[in-house]
Amino acid sequence: MSIFTEGIYWGVLLAILVGPLLVALIQASLEQGTKAGVMVGLGIWISDLLFIFTVYFGIRYVNQWVAWDGFELTLGLVGALVLLVTGIGTLLTPPPRLDDPDHLLKNTRGPLALWTKGFLINTINPFTVFFWASVMTGVVLKKEYDGQEASLFFAGILGTIVFTDSLKVFLAKKIRHKLTARHLWWIRRVAGIALVVFAGVLAVRVLI
Repeated sequence: MSIFTEGIYWGVLLAILVGPLLVALIQASLEQGTKAGVMVGLGIWISDLLFIFTVYFGIRYVNQWVAWDGFELTLGLVGALVLLVTGIGTLLTPPPRLDDPDHLLKNTRGPLALWTKGFLINTINPFTVFFWASVMTGVVLKKEYDGQEASLFFAGILGTIVFTDSLKVFLAKKIRHKLTARHLWWIRRVAGIALVVFAGVLAVRVLI
C-alpha cells in the first residue's frame, strides 16, 4: 500500500462516520443549496488543515494537552455546549423560503456564519483532536515518515475528506428540487434534535 493510498484509507474511515458534521453539512445543502453546503464544508476542511499543521509541527505539545487529566472533560463539555446551542438555534430558526433558498448567502454574514458553523463543530470536538493526534503518533511517527512522505499521507486523508464531503453536497443537490416547505420544516427539526442528542451523548461520555 502506497503512502498516499494509506492516507485515502484513513480518510474514508473518517468520512463514513455519522456525526454532527454530517448533519450540519447535509442540512445546509438541503435547505440553502450547494453554496451553503460548500461553505460549511470549507469550515470543516480549514479546521482539519489546521489540525494537520498543529499535530505535525507541535505533536509534543499536543500530546501534553491530550495527557492532561482535564483535557477530555473540558473540551468535551465545550464541544457539547457548542452542539447544544447550534441544535437549539436550528430548532428555533425557521427554514429558508423556497422562493429564495439562497437568501442567507446574499449578505455578508451568511457565508461567514455557515463557514464558522462547520469550523467550530469540527474544531471543538474531542474526537477530531484524538483522531489527528492518533494518526500522527500511530502512523507518521511510528513509520518514521519524512516531510515529503507525511505530506503525501495527509494529502490523501484531506483530499478524501474534501471529495466525500463534496459528494454529499452534490447528492443533496440532486434531491433538493423535490423538497417542499414541509420537508424543509422536518429537515430542520431532525437536524436540530440530532445536534442536541449528539451534545447530550458527548457530555455523558466525558462525564462518565
